[in-house]
Order: sequence, then C-alpha cells, then structure tokens
Amino acid sequence: MVKNGVNSLRSSTSNLSLRPQPPSSDVNISAAAARQQIADLEARIAQLQARDNLVPAPPSPESVRESTVHVSYPEEEEDEIKGMTMKYNRADGINYVREAPSTTSKPYLQSPALPPAPAHWARQYFAQPIAPHHSHPYGGMPAPFGGLYPTTEPASHANERKPEKSLFEKYNESLQEQHNKPKGSLITKGLVREGNVLKSPEAYTQPFCDFLTDNPTVWHTVNYFETKLEKAGFKKLSERKTWDDEVKPGGKYFVSRNGSSLIAFMVGGGYKAGNGVAMIAGHVDALTARLKPVSNKRNAAGYVQLGVAPYAGALNPTWWDRDLGVGGRVLVKDSTGKITTKLVKLGWPIARIPTLAPHFGIGMFGSNNAETQAVPIIGLDNADTHSEEEFKNLTLGGEGTFAATQPPKLVRTIANELGIQDYSSIVNWELELFDTQPAQIGGLDKEFIFAGRIDDKLCSWSAIESLLASAAAPTSEDDGIVKLVGVFDDEEIGSLLRQGARGNFLPGTIERIVECAKGGSGANLLSQTYANSFLISADVIHAVNPNFLGSYLEGHAPRLNVGLVISADSNGHMTTDSVSTAVLTRIAEKSDSRLQLFMIRNDSRSGGTVGPMLSSAMGVRAIDAGIPQLSMHSIRATTGALDPGLGVNVFKGFFDNFESVDKEFE
Repeated sequence: MVKNGVNSLRSSTSNLSLRPQPPSSDVNISAAAARQQIADLEARIAQLQARDNLVPAPPSPESVRESTVHVSYPEEEEDEIKGMTMKYNRADGINYVREAPSTTSKPYLQSPALPPAPAHWARQYFAQPIAPHHSHPYGGMPAPFGGLYPTTEPASHANERKPEKSLFEKYNESLQEQHNKPKGSLITKGLVREGNVLKSPEAYTQPFCDFLTDNPTVWHTVNYFETKLEKAGFKKLSERKTWDDEVKPGGKYFVSRNGSSLIAFMVGGGYKAGNGVAMIAGHVDALTARLKPVSNKRNAAGYVQLGVAPYAGALNPTWWDRDLGVGGRVLVKDSTGKITTKLVKLGWPIARIPTLAPHFGIGMFGSNNAETQAVPIIGLDNADTHSEEEFKNLTLGGEGTFAATQPPKLVRTIANELGIQDYSSIVNWELELFDTQPAQIGGLDKEFIFAGRIDDKLCSWSAIESLLASAAAPTSEDDGIVKLVGVFDDEEIGSLLRQGARGNFLPGTIERIVECAKGGSGANLLSQTYANSFLISADVIHAVNPNFLGSYLEGHAPRLNVGLVISADSNGHMTTDSVSTAVLTRIAEKSDSRLQLFMIRNDSRSGGTVGPMLSSAMGVRAIDAGIPQLSMHSIRATTGALDPGLGVNVFKGFFDNFESVDKEFE
C-alpha cells in the first residue's frame, strides 16, 4: 500500500515483479512487434494491479533499462507510432527526445492513500529509449510526463545545472497537485451553444467579471444580453408588431422594453396553449447617481461640478472618494430628422465626490447634505469669475438646445466619443455615474469576486446563461412548456414604471405566447397557463458577514461558494412557501445542487423583490431564491468566485427538470 507523504514513494515497496524478461541483447524489431510487446506488458501490469488493488511504484532505473525495447522503423513512419518516442535534431547539435502522446484512454486506478494514477503510466516509461546516465537530467530515467529534454548536454553548460528533484519527488508532487484540484464539476450537463463546451462553475467566474466591467449601465446590460441571445439563435420580436406568424413551437425569441428590460423565452417542441411556463425573473438596475435634466452648474472655487441625483440608495458613504465614470444612452437626430439611440461609456475616472478631511472637526462623521455636499467634481475651470452672460456664452449647441443645459466639457467629450459633429443634434440623454474599478477575482485562493453592481446583475446574468445552456440541446415534442427569463428595470425604486416588474411586460408577453399557440386566448386558457406555471424570483441574498454574526438568525446564515439561497419572510415580502420550497428542493436534487436558507431577524427590516408583485399579478406558484453576496448596496460588493456558475447550474436544472418535477405534485 502506498502511503501519503512528500517522499512516500521512496520507501514504498512491492513484492510483485512487474518487469518483463529483458532481451538478451539490444536487438532491432519491427514497429508492430514493439507495439505487441508493449501491449502485453501493459496487460500484465493491469492484471497485477487489479489483483492487489495497488498503484505501482515507479520502476527503478535498472528495471527500465532491462525492459527497454529499441525500435527501428523507417523515418516516414515515426510520427505514426503512438505512445513511442520521436527524436528531433536541432542546429545546436543537441538531440531532443519527445514522448508522443498515448492514444489509449484508460481508467484511473484508485488508491486509498493517493489520488488516481493512469494505468498506462508504465507504458510511457518502458517504451522510451534511455539516454546515457551521466547526461540525462533524470539520471538515466525517461522524462516522467513527456516533453523535451536534451540527450546530450553541451560541455559549456555541464557545470551550470541546478540540482534536479528526483523522479520520485516529481511524480509524488504531481499526484499531490492532482489530489488538491476540485473533485469534479457540479455542472454535468451544462452545454453552452458558444463552442458547445461543458462548463464547470469556475469557468463562469471570469466571464461574469468581464460582463460587469464592460456593461456598467442598465442599457449596456440589456444590449449585451440581446447580442448574446441573437448569437445563440434567438429571434428578436417587437412589442409594436404582431407575433401571430412569429412565435411557434420549437422557436427561441426575446423582446425588450425601453432598452432597459428584456424577456427571453423558448417554446418547447410539444408546447400547447394552457401548458405551463417555467420562469426566472430578476432585475438589472443598480444603485447609481443619474444626471439631472439640467446638470450644468456654476463652477465653485475653480471646480467644474456635475448636477446628479441619487437613484435608490446611491450617494451613500461608499460612493465618496471613488473613481467614477459616466455612461448611458444618448438620443441623436440625424440629417433626415430620424432620432436614434446610441450607447456611450466614458470608462475612465471622470467624476469624484471628495470627502472632507477629519482635520476639520466633525468632517464626514456628521450628517452630510446630499444636494450641496455630495456634488461630483469633473474638472478645473475658473469660469466662476465670469459674469452670468459670459457663463451662458460658454454653453454649446445654441440657446434652447439640450446641449446648452449640460456642462460644455462633458458635451464635447460625449460628442467626440460618438462622432457627433453638431451639438444641437443631441436631443436628450440619460447618463449615470458608475465605479470604474473593474470587477476582480480576489482572495488567497481566488475565492471571491470584488465588483460593483453585483445587485442584481449577478442573478440576471446567471439566469440568461442558464437559458442559453438549456437552449443548446435540441427541443423535442416531449418538451411541452415555455422556458422564460425576465430581467427588469426599476426594481430598486419600486418597479412602478412600465419597464418595471409591476408593469404588464411579463403578463402581456405570456398572453401573447398563448395567443400564438391557440390562435386566440381567453381568461380560461390564460388562467390555466398561470396555474401550470412556476416562478423563481432571483435576487441576491445577504451572505453571512463574519464581523457581524450577531446580526444573523441562527441556521439562516448563507455562505459563499456553496449554492443558491432560499429567502423566506413571514410578512409576505418574499413569495416562498412550503410548496415552492419542495419544488425547488426536488429540482436541486436532480441538478446536483445545494440550497441554503435565509431569513431576517425579527428585530431587522426585510428587503423586497419582484417576486410578490409578479406572483400576485399572475397567480403563479413562486419562490424567492438568489445568490449570496456581502456588502449589499455598497458601491463595491463581494460574492463567491463559484457563485455565478452555481447559479447557472441550478437555474438550468430548473428549466430542464421542472416539467417532470411538476408532475410529482397534485
């Protein structure tokens, strides 16, 4: 039995001889004969290992030399011999030997003390010619894991060689590295259309960070989703046109509203009107500060300032002394009079809200006025010494234009960014501030994601990714439901606008889907659809903070990198109940996912989600379940590096398994 330890293989022995009888002398044999000898040797090794359930110790140099097979074959056949050795001559006179990759795929042999070792490991040793002992970097042994090594060392470098670790140390260390790697993916069926590749949770970490960095505003986010969906074969629909000849079983579609909310769905090949809809709903808006309609301000003490207003809980203390960029959408009129929307992102630090140094007494520890003391600075200019008339003359676009109400320097910068020549062609814009620091992977073992705007682009991104993963598999007539993701704007301010979840965007979309399937719809058919449907209200949940454990309810403190969190509330701020919890639990079991629980303490205030408003409007079964994060509503928050991928896994499991799980419930 091989024992664990840094040098355990040195002291391990076996009473089984794995050596074949060596040839009496070096002989030349054909390639076919060499293959047969190697195959026989490998079969013998496998039999002995299976009998004693042992991982073989690496052979000694003497045994390798005794069992080496020297092969002679024509030069043109060299590259065709798999699992053998190929020599390469370089201009410097050094002969290099490369071990060709083996095409044999063997299961790993298990050892209680060490991680798996390949069954064809010995083949790679026994089949490789041996260089002279004095010149070989492994003391006469073949390179343990392939690669190039010199068979003859130049004399000028002979005395410069650093001491090499022994073969046994290298082999043992490689096994230890393999043992320390994650023991497999939680995503076993997560095919993604782009490249059609299976992705494990860690594979989603960097793409999610890139998404957050590249799409700082709600308009950039929805545009990103539209582009990704179109690449995956989803067809864009217009709310302003009929869908009668568009939506059909087996199709994939998406529709947006206001450029800031989006619904994507795919219709099962066997869908019939009245069947259910598996829905995931989240929001893509985040705390920010938006430019006022007239954001131009008189300079103060030589500083150019920007008039902004907080969106939701922004301009809180975490926004002070941060590097802030400006982005959003701009409405531009072209020469024909047509007005189009263009997205702009000034991604470098432009604005900053400076704090007052503590040397001034109460400083930032007092109550700060959000109107007069939280005003961003965006440049330097002594125009405040000018008269009112001179100040007006500095504006751009002409009197009465929108550009004249905005800071001239900002107008110039945005016009240059979008290639606008005539400032008066800027009809209007919606711009906001955002933290320019990119989303980053952190922690000693890269366990965290540090980023802005995690709430709630996190759950929305994972939901869209899960829909794309589910859509990669071809639909069939056995697929009788609609799979849908809705991401909404304005959740942080109550969802009361038309692009918010309280509007008719989601119910109206479902009604039109039913109408296309039936050729007409009515209250009876629509109510049947809602009764057969299920909604996951996906919004981020509070992860446990180790510095404030007393603020959490015992048994309801979610951890990062573990799994989705079911959120409950006794006062109806969440949609979770016993039935919906049982449904999601079964789905998690089928998708190899873990679930956690969260509930706020009785002496704390609960937040809200889009779940209650949507489930009550449609009468669908629903649950609130989201991905955990630290520092909610801070300009920079934290989630687990695996959490985006874990979210994709369970959401995809919901789409793939809801129809079968639903049949388990009366």
